[in-house]
Amino acid sequence: MTDDRNWVPQSVDVSVPSPARLYDYMLGGAHNFAVDRQMGAKIEHLMPHARSAARINRKFLGRAVRFMVDAGVRQFLDIGSGIPTVANVHEVAQAVAPECRVVYVDRDPVAVAHSELILAGNDRAAVLQADMRDPDSILNAGEVGRLLDFDQPIGLLMLFMVHWVPTEDDPWGLMKHYREALPSGSYLAITHLANDHDNEGVRAAATRLSQVGGEQAIERGKDEIAAFFGEFELVEPGLVRYAEWRSSGPGDISDDPTVNEIAYGSVGRKP
Repeated sequence: MTDDRNWVPQSVDVSVPSPARLYDYMLGGAHNFAVDRQMGAKIEHLMPHARSAARINRKFLGRAVRFMVDAGVRQFLDIGSGIPTVANVHEVAQAVAPECRVVYVDRDPVAVAHSELILAGNDRAAVLQADMRDPDSILNAGEVGRLLDFDQPIGLLMLFMVHWVPTEDDPWGLMKHYREALPSGSYLAITHLANDHDNEGVRAAATRLSQVGGEQAIERGKDEIAAFFGEFELVEPGLVRYAEWRSSGPGDISDDPTVNEIAYGSVGRKP
């Protein structure tokens, strides 16, 4: 953890918590301030297993990235990446195949500033400040063009992201735009809050988070989430609880069943 603010852009108000730094705190990372930790304590009061939920989502990321690397993918686009610390995409992917290339995308300028520091000296990873709801600004960005070859398979990650897009903004049309941009053999990984669980703590925590990030997370049903994959073929075991997707040990699953049930997750392959 740090409270050294010298690196923060002058335009960023460090007196308010940052969603990206809050997530870093939940993961046990070092890139957060006291204001973020205070908000984290409030979230944990509403949802005592919030850290466990963040950890499980991160574990899913690791399993999904390793699966894609094993399938031959060597380039990744992580949208809504937050701060790439604690078992991040490039760390996981490059540990298996050092030639892997990664572009992180986040709209939070603080997350981007942290990322630029973390990625300094890594010419196979970059960060872009952009909003996921403007796919063309991402797909046509210079950093994306420099690192990603759209003639070769790409691993696209949207973890705990699409549930921030309200229904009136047509998240299914948005995801179709991204899917159509990917070449054949690409993969899409999604985790998304589920609406078929009984956990008021999760909903209260999501509401509190919306006060930080400016939007309300939308819980959706399994069929609605499956539709985000469109024509992509879901790899085994399909769309399941995010803790259960190819879990390989007790660290992938929470001791609290309600935490395991708060979200669905899967990986799909473009034919």
